[in-house]
Amino acid sequence: MTRIKLDSFDHAILRNLAVDGRISVTELAGRIGLTKSPTQARLRRLEEQGVILGYRALIDPLQIDAAHIAFVEVKLSDTRETALSAFEDAVRQVPEIEECHLIAGAFDYLLKVRSRDIAAYRRVLAEHISGLPCITSTSTHVVMEAVKETGAQSPI
Repeated sequence: MTRIKLDSFDHAILRNLAVDGRISVTELAGRIGLTKSPTQARLRRLEEQGVILGYRALIDPLQIDAAHIAFVEVKLSDTRETALSAFEDAVRQVPEIEECHLIAGAFDYLLKVRSRDIAAYRRVLAEHISGLPCITSTSTHVVMEAVKETGAQSPI
């Protein structure tokens, strides 16, 4: 895969969109110092080249009963490619698992799990996570407060 060369205008577009994905092209153009047409062309190019993967709504977890966050360290009994694929396929089927990351370290995966409360998390752990393929052990870290999450500010 070839990395796309991005200039300062491209980075400015990405920074602005990361904070406000619904910004109009006219407003975006004004913020980055270009006119509407070249801004629109750059935006289209960034989408076509796969730099911008899509747009989504940021949803208030309190409004959908998903304010409880737990991070779960997962150790597997088998880390061959077929076992990893089976685990990852199963993880994608659990809606409460918001993120799943393969980790190089003392455990194999780190899961971010959202639920209504600790009782709901306990059910997700018992009924879904513990039954995922090849799991040897899990360790849960409960979040007391989300200080900064995706969408709060652009990393670019």
